[in-house]
Amino acid sequence: MSDLILTPNLAKPDDFYAGWLAAHDGLTKAESDALNARLILVLANHIGDNAVLADAVEAARLTGDAP
Repeated sequence: MSDLILTPNLAKPDDFYAGWLAAHDGLTKAESDALNARLILVLANHIGDNAVLADAVEAARLTGDAP
């Protein structure tokens, strides 16, 4: 794996989560999905490393609930 950090690394994760949820207030499902997609693209651009991003996608896929 690359330099992907999988251990807790946010100073105030509850504050981030609350702000993220608040950003969805009043949005439709489609608007909420689009907001999430834009956030992913902004963060991916900030990371800027395809190997790290590929590892993050794999980690998210492996830790998510399978339908």
